[in-house]
Amino acid sequence: MNKRSIIILAAGQGTRMKSSFPKVLHKISGKPMLYYSIKEALKLSDDITVVLYHQYEKVKEQIEKYFTNINFIIQDHENYPGTGGAVMNIVPKYEKVLVLNGDMPLIQASELEKFDIDATIVMSVLELESADGYGRVIIKNGDVKKIVEQKDASKEELQITTANAGIYQFETKFLLENLPRLNNNNAQKEYYITDLVEMAINQNLVLKPLIVNEENFKGVNSKVELADAEVIHQNRIKKEFLKAGVIMRLPETIYIEEGVEIEGETIIENGVSLLGNSKIINSHIKTNSVVEDSIIIDSDVGPMARIRPASELNKTHIGNFVETKKAILNGVKAGHLSYLGDCFIDEGTNIGCGTITCNYDGVNKYQTIIGKNVFVGSDTQFVAPIKVEDDVIIGAGTTVTSDIKKGELYVSRAKTKTIDGYFYKHFEKAKKEKK
Repeated sequence: MNKRSIIILAAGQGTRMKSSFPKVLHKISGKPMLYYSIKEALKLSDDITVVLYHQYEKVKEQIEKYFTNINFIIQDHENYPGTGGAVMNIVPKYEKVLVLNGDMPLIQASELEKFDIDATIVMSVLELESADGYGRVIIKNGDVKKIVEQKDASKEELQITTANAGIYQFETKFLLENLPRLNNNNAQKEYYITDLVEMAINQNLVLKPLIVNEENFKGVNSKVELADAEVIHQNRIKKEFLKAGVIMRLPETIYIEEGVEIEGETIIENGVSLLGNSKIINSHIKTNSVVEDSIIIDSDVGPMARIRPASELNKTHIGNFVETKKAILNGVKAGHLSYLGDCFIDEGTNIGCGTITCNYDGVNKYQTIIGKNVFVGSDTQFVAPIKVEDDVIIGAGTTVTSDIKKGELYVSRAKTKTIDGYFYKHFEKAKKEKK
């Protein structure tokens, strides 16, 4: 682990997102944007400070679901607004400090490692075809000589295509000495971190530019950019799984969230969504199925099935329009049109079409337990709590309201009644009543 501290700026409101939700909590591949900055930072340092302000309680609460070893501070926005104000009153642990942005979810630790350069300031720059919208960085003989915002640039400076990418590494000693010298003598009345660059230049200190990959340093300031960043992130996730041997049909139509694990000889068909912390091993997930926070081993699912959280499928066949939730299925066949929730079903059991576990009474949830080699006829309802032992047959159209012993046949149907010629009598009567 490199001996550097890391500060992540996440205090902004993000007005261009046009949302009441904190910008850094908008999700990419199932996780908040800020999650990715912290995740990559932790690969480099054990001293991570996240600067919050806008809706800081909500941001802190969400991030603490994923990380426990992070320092949070609240920016004194009233007295010291701006990026420079955000890094005040922080005492880094190490001799160098890397300043990141919480709205750069595509950043990677391998890129951040490249900042390990001997200089007072190392600043990230982009070499672009057009730097329109960016601050310009003027470089001479390999050193940064000037940084200028677009609105303040001369005609000659506007022709420069080297742009400020917004991430900096400072020597901690320089940072602590010069932060108190920042002022807010500008139109926005804010304290800017970029002013530290000008201070270092005026002190004849060494400032080195680091040319970085535009994709990795892509900032997200609108929902358009959020969508663009998620496409890039999705492609990264799927590329790694493809390299590991997973088969994907039309990968561009598949959605896989951060945290999903896929192993072995697995096939993922088009339109599939794999969500949360799902784990898929040696299985076939068919077209337009959804798997969320569940484990699937040596099984096939779908097409158009929904595996909801806390389900565990092992050597199981789940067909079209079958939904499970908190279901443990071991060697089960459920071909189509069934709901299996809060249940345990053992090997060799066949679930007929239209079967439902009635697990909720409006107040509490109850479990259905079905043993081995049970044949469940179509259109069966299990009114939980129910326990069905091994080697049972349940007739089609049955409502199960009591436990079933091993080897039994269980059928609940009304006695069949037929009335000869009733069709004609019924409609003749209807015709007469209309007259």
